[in-house]
Amino acid sequence: MKYLFSFGFAFLFSFCSGPEKHPPLTEEVAYLRDPSLSPFYHGVASGDPLYDRVIIWTRVTPNDSLPDIDVVWEVSSDENFQEIVKTGTTSTDPSRDYTVKIDVTGLDEGASYFFRFHALGKSSMVGKTKTASKNPKKINLGVVSCSNYEWGYFNAYGALASEELDAIIHLGDYIYEYAPGGYGDTTLDRSPVPAKEIITLQDYRTRYSQYRLDKDLIAAHANHPFINIWDDHEIANNSYKDGAQNHQADEGNYEDRKNVARQVYYEWIPIREEDKHYRKFQFGELVDLIMLDERLEGRTFIADSLGDPSLLDSSRTMLGKEQRDWFIENLKVSKAKWKVIGNQVVFSYLNYAWPTFQINLDSWDGYPIEQQLIADAIKTKPIENVIFITGDTHTAWAFESTNKPFLGYNQQTGEGAFAVEFGATSINSGNANESFPDSLVLLHEDRIINSEINPHLKYGNMRDHGYMVLSLEEDGSTATWKFMQTIKERNLEIKDVKTIYVKSGKVKLMND
Repeated sequence: MKYLFSFGFAFLFSFCSGPEKHPPLTEEVAYLRDPSLSPFYHGVASGDPLYDRVIIWTRVTPNDSLPDIDVVWEVSSDENFQEIVKTGTTSTDPSRDYTVKIDVTGLDEGASYFFRFHALGKSSMVGKTKTASKNPKKINLGVVSCSNYEWGYFNAYGALASEELDAIIHLGDYIYEYAPGGYGDTTLDRSPVPAKEIITLQDYRTRYSQYRLDKDLIAAHANHPFINIWDDHEIANNSYKDGAQNHQADEGNYEDRKNVARQVYYEWIPIREEDKHYRKFQFGELVDLIMLDERLEGRTFIADSLGDPSLLDSSRTMLGKEQRDWFIENLKVSKAKWKVIGNQVVFSYLNYAWPTFQINLDSWDGYPIEQQLIADAIKTKPIENVIFITGDTHTAWAFESTNKPFLGYNQQTGEGAFAVEFGATSINSGNANESFPDSLVLLHEDRIINSEINPHLKYGNMRDHGYMVLSLEEDGSTATWKFMQTIKERNLEIKDVKTIYVKSGKVKLMND
């Protein structure tokens, strides 16, 4: 036996002392656990569905600091587990924060499955997932971003749990890194843990654990496979490859912080751990979904102002040359009817026209040379049916995508636009009416939408929180935004719905 000096002494010690004792596992967020879920307090999750495989995930939380835990996993074609199609045994330990991730292979395409885990004499809740279909008639994708624990309740996740979806696309800001009161509603009993800005390995692990104990997020993960991409707050605000606005010298080495954040993201998110975060998913000849990494792969520094001479520097990049070449090539060779781009920040030109804030240089407007290269690649071939889906801004948007100057663009017909873009509002992160009354925000929306300022911007809602469902069919695609009644208490009621439609081969957006 390990740690002892001789077989005889080890045998005697083991016989006399009984099972090895381990210190209790103490965690700051233990008070948030639902005891009925023990030891699978964080539920189950799945993600990254392909034709023949899908990731399944859980976390086993022991009472004591065990060095390792054996875990049995099962995948069944029925929710009663009478027809188990795949099963296996794995283990977890503190090096992975007791998380478990299995890439289940050998599955049927376009099929729904149920999965669960067993450990420490108990069983997890049952999760539901599905593989990608090779011959879909219709694909429904939930689209979300920006979930901030301190801003309010995750009601949109709870509502998403009951939607009929092929997957949920999370476009980033799954967590926020701030200290309590740094960015949130401190009047609610949802203060972030630990009670400081997260920097260390344990900090990030604790913050993810807190988020994943939320019952609405547990429900969304248990019912649908997720396809995730990170934005900045998974690391620090306005992050890029070599730095971040919210990382200061007294917070240690940025590269160390970035690597810790990346490690914990892969521990807690049901995603394949590959060399590149950007990747592609296929749903037959109907949809190619291209997920971009617009933060850590190749993004250079973020300009301070429109007067920054570096804005027009050809070396300035959001994606990096390798990712950009991969992206454009995948657009060009795609045989899918719809090319959907999982895009963290707004691609289309956007003038917010606030007195103190017009152009967001953290978006693609801050990288105009590369922005135009991609637009030109789409227009030159030309590549039809490109849809950018976008997070980050906490606002629902619909653009007929074009860039300033609006040369050749017809505001009435949409002619001259090269794609469409649908922005998802936030799950609950603060938007414009957290700073201004609804009446003023409504006036501002009227001022910037379908106007001389933004002629290609056809819809915007800067007031409400919720999610979007993107439905893709052979003849056309529909974006449906569902806005929650409130985020200040747990309430899954939807107060408003907005739907916009685009025909295949067109870029003209229409109210459905």
